[in-house]
Amino acid sequence: MTTLRETNLPNLFHRGKVRDTHDLGGDLLLMVATDRISAFDLVLPTAIPSKGIVLSAMSAFWFRHTQNIIPNHLLFYPATDALTAPANSPGLPLGGLPKQAKDFIASLPKDVASRGMVVRRARRIDVECVVRGYITGSAWAEYQKSGTVNSVPMPKGLREGDMFPQPLFTPTTKAETGHDMPLTKAQLEDIVGRQTALELEQKTVAVYKACQEYAKTRGIIIADTKLEFGRLNERMILIDEVLTPDSSRFWDAKGWAPGKNQPNFDKQFVRDWLVHSGWNREPPAPQLPQDIVGKTRQRYLEAYRLLTGQELQEA
Repeated sequence: MTTLRETNLPNLFHRGKVRDTHDLGGDLLLMVATDRISAFDLVLPTAIPSKGIVLSAMSAFWFRHTQNIIPNHLLFYPATDALTAPANSPGLPLGGLPKQAKDFIASLPKDVASRGMVVRRARRIDVECVVRGYITGSAWAEYQKSGTVNSVPMPKGLREGDMFPQPLFTPTTKAETGHDMPLTKAQLEDIVGRQTALELEQKTVAVYKACQEYAKTRGIIIADTKLEFGRLNERMILIDEVLTPDSSRFWDAKGWAPGKNQPNFDKQFVRDWLVHSGWNREPPAPQLPQDIVGKTRQRYLEAYRLLTGQELQEA
């Protein structure tokens, strides 16, 4: 069991709250999910061992599960894909990976390779595409206050954890720092244009429905998730991460019951501890106790095991 907080590799392209991305030349990037964890818009001082492995492994799983709905940026997953794979392998460009990229990947430490994905560089569409199948989180907070979700009136009498008749598309801004802000559909159209806004909604809901249907067969309810999209040669593709415990709420289907907090396999466990710790959500964020770290790690590993049917190979 290892913990990776930073990659410390050359050619750093971008460092986000969780992911370190490095330039491999051409249109290729190495995106590494570290073990950093963020909550309430701040990176916590405590990392979660093996968390990054779960994020990349689960994203790779979902990218391949949804590629018939929308193409994505994943080319090569070093944890399982062999550098000697033929050039016509799924995902790889014609001719395979360039020698420079192959050499870089071959030199990666094991703890980095297990958390990395080689992806195509795309022009990111700068909004977060959130889809909700159940009322919880910020949607529940808004509903309690105003009877709306994303400014749209909702039926009276909903309970926390109730399922919506149809998934709700509730986009937000994408803030590098600070809070993402809700967007109405009209505001989204003003930012990206009407046709792009419609395509974002259709693809987001289609991916969610397909993955939610599959997850239920594995005993998991996907209450909500956020997706990101980009353009590659003017074609819309899915980018970043997909349906991980960081970006989604995973509930235990057996324990689901509206009107209470749901048993979960995601980051909500950390958020709940932070709320009950008395922290005012201003920096600096508190250290997580080791028992919270251990239980969070186990939740992430269990989410992967339940959804994929495989035990994660840790590094």
